[in-house]
Amino acid sequence: MARRERPSRRRYDGFMDVGIWLLFFALLAPVGFVGYVIGKSKGEETGVEAAQEQRRPGEIRVAPAFSVDELSEGPTSSWLTNGGSLSNQRFSPLDEITTGNVADLKGVWMTDLRGSGTAAKYSQEAQPIFYEGVLYVPTGQDDVFAVDIEDGRILWEYKANLDQKIATVCCGWLSRGVALGDGKVYIGQLDGVLVALDQKTGKKVWETVVGKHTEGYTITAAPLYYDGMVVTGVSGGEFSIRGRVQAYDAKTGEQRWVFNTVPGPGEVGHDTWPQDNESWTRGGAPMWQTPAVDPELGLIYFSTGNASPDLDGSDRAGDNLFAASIVALDAKTGRYRWHFQQVRHDIWDYDAPSPVVLFDAEFDGEERKALAQTSKTGWTYVLDRETGEPLLPIEDEQVPQDEVQRTAATQPVPQYPPFTPHEISDEDLAEIRKLARETTTEATPPPIRKGSIYTPFRQEMRVLSPGPQGGVNWQPTSYNPDTGHLYICGMSSVAGYTRSGSKLPPGKQGEVADFGSVFTTTGFGAQTGYFGAWDPASGEVVWRKRWPESCYSGTVTTAGGLVFVGRNGGELEAYAAEDGELLWSFQTGAGANTTPTVFEWQGTQYVAFASGGNSLAATPHGDNLWLFSLDGTIDPAEEAGAGEGAGHAGESPEEPTDSGKGDPEAGEQVFLDSCAGCHGVNGLGGNGGPTLADASNLERVLPQVTNGGGGMPAFKDTLSSQQINDVSAFVTETVAGG
Repeated sequence: MARRERPSRRRYDGFMDVGIWLLFFALLAPVGFVGYVIGKSKGEETGVEAAQEQRRPGEIRVAPAFSVDELSEGPTSSWLTNGGSLSNQRFSPLDEITTGNVADLKGVWMTDLRGSGTAAKYSQEAQPIFYEGVLYVPTGQDDVFAVDIEDGRILWEYKANLDQKIATVCCGWLSRGVALGDGKVYIGQLDGVLVALDQKTGKKVWETVVGKHTEGYTITAAPLYYDGMVVTGVSGGEFSIRGRVQAYDAKTGEQRWVFNTVPGPGEVGHDTWPQDNESWTRGGAPMWQTPAVDPELGLIYFSTGNASPDLDGSDRAGDNLFAASIVALDAKTGRYRWHFQQVRHDIWDYDAPSPVVLFDAEFDGEERKALAQTSKTGWTYVLDRETGEPLLPIEDEQVPQDEVQRTAATQPVPQYPPFTPHEISDEDLAEIRKLARETTTEATPPPIRKGSIYTPFRQEMRVLSPGPQGGVNWQPTSYNPDTGHLYICGMSSVAGYTRSGSKLPPGKQGEVADFGSVFTTTGFGAQTGYFGAWDPASGEVVWRKRWPESCYSGTVTTAGGLVFVGRNGGELEAYAAEDGELLWSFQTGAGANTTPTVFEWQGTQYVAFASGGNSLAATPHGDNLWLFSLDGTIDPAEEAGAGEGAGHAGESPEEPTDSGKGDPEAGEQVFLDSCAGCHGVNGLGGNGGPTLADASNLERVLPQVTNGGGGMPAFKDTLSSQQINDVSAFVTETVAGG
């Protein structure tokens, strides 16, 4: 700003002003030069720290329309995408927290997210976004919070106000995160709506219907902000949807492009569906995760879910592209570039919900642009991301056939062991037999036989591993370029499959789950867990931990030689990336089933983590958002209480519960909160949970709700006696009595 000269000022006054400033500059110049040298010696982070220091408490700085370079950089002073960068590596280049000092990590603060998403039907699977002093994180209720890094204050809250009777949520009510860019926070909601929020206020800027939840479409994945677009997929493979991936203008919400993951007439891959029926119009193939992008190649990558109906292929002869596939599209136009189908004509729910990961590595002495995706099959598929060709050996192998199920003649089988074993023990077989006897509605249970992966099934029950849980389910895998290893969290599940032969009545597609068969399993939380390091250049396990419970969280790895992962009991843990030594464990107070975020703020490295429990894994629920650092002073929380969730029904306890009469009307809301994720909003079947249409015996229902068993959680510690009475009355009088 120009300075105005006083009218009475004399000429020598101006001379004296100049002289004083020259003398001042001469005295301070050496100091300034030394400061410049010191600043330069500390690298570019000095400028970032200076900018961070200027932030006022509670200030929200508007994010720009991030450039491709900004989104591609390794995350240091920010965490801009769900996967940390466009590569989805979930690798932090920060190294203040190391194998040598991580044991000193403690809480800086813990903020509760106002009770959002704490009912049993909700899951907390969201990885926080961090930008300029603020964390952005949703809950399973699709409520979004902006939280100040300085003290954990909630700066704003967006309430989605979802219809609590949405009937087409497959696998627990959840959100896996938000996207950020161009001054807006973006979330895909369970009602099928993509919403853009003002970053400074949390107020809605625009919304667009991606798919109607009344037709089976929901959104659970975190969107991706890229090149002025917001990219999202849809969930709903269990509800007869036709899957698709769509890009929208980040400013206006107008659609830019759409790619149908079940191709129609004239589209690549339509010939892999029957030409004499319309099964392709409800063929499934959802997208459960945030895509990755290679800007240099101009390609966007994702993997897809199961074909529909999940376990019945009798009406959909053919390979059923692009279900259970890895797909590459032109990022600007959405046009098809290449695909690799991991499971042809899937009838086992062996889809690929875990995000793809991009990295460069040496194969056979040549540096290659690689892509990895770890599937429910337990295998990690490593491809050339330019062409889609496998970089590790995969052979087409003949598999058992069934003419009714229209099975594929061959399957692409990796020629290296799966990370999660496929073995079925005698104990596994006995457990499935027990569950089949106790849950069957027939006079005698079907014959039960052991099978192997890709064994078809009809009226007999085939016990297979993996089951529909995986393998690796939604849990994100991370990649550390320093070690060259992927860090995988999964489980070795077992399930009994039976083809029911029943067909969904016309007009019911999109309204109720259409599995086409029945599977009997012990749930998602009770399986044997596996966590470890895997070499994508050789296909070999580097190290692996075996846990008594499932590994059901994402992993993040750092330049400090660490891997962070959560445990069902509420512990967030850190392991040495090289050899798997456990170095730190911290009780967060609720099921630790999300993925950590790592970043630097004002010269200090932090770890942010949301612990809220998981519906399908039936882990303890909460609304805890934690921030950790080496300067933290807060000790671990008390051990998490009993698990709760919408687990799968199993054994029925023999002892009845002494209780009074329940109110079925009051029990409906308890059912929606605690049971609908498994049994469906109407009680007639949801995420593999059995129909309750025959559950009319109150003396059996009351103890089952109270004590749980066989994968279904006990509700005696999470519901009051009156709530148990009410929900039992709703099941026996309304669901079974209706």
